[in-house]
Amino acid sequence: MENSGTPIIIGSDHAAFPMKETVKKFLSDAGIEVTDAGTSGLESVDYSDFGIKVAGAVSSGEFERGILICGTGLGMSMVANRFKHVRAALCGDIFSARMSRLHNNANILVMGGRVTGEALAIEIVKTWLETGFEGGRHQARLDKFDMI
Repeated sequence: MENSGTPIIIGSDHAAFPMKETVKKFLSDAGIEVTDAGTSGLESVDYSDFGIKVAGAVSSGEFERGILICGTGLGMSMVANRFKHVRAALCGDIFSARMSRLHNNANILVMGGRVTGEALAIEIVKTWLETGFEGGRHQARLDKFDMI
């Protein structure tokens, strides 16, 4: 995989714990270093706690990219996008994953563990990791984000 040298931080809530484990295995098998920010099981937790950990690590520059997964992906994307320099994209299909990188330079991929099947999730992750940022006119648009 093209970006196998870039470490990834990943987090989920209890609803998406099984998918997080599947994605972690895929990343590890691909030779990508993975830091797991939690959760560690199926016991009910607050998704925001794990969204804060992952988005904070990306926002601070500790990690270039992260992955967040909750039941629908909605809560995690809302939490993550509150952080400066974070561009979290909720993706439920391959096209959105590709475009989130190509045009938006998304640095956090968000998925819904209850709405996306695991096989599709792996293809979404693979596409997201392999797609570069196009830059150009898209960078000028993204620069406006930092002015907010």
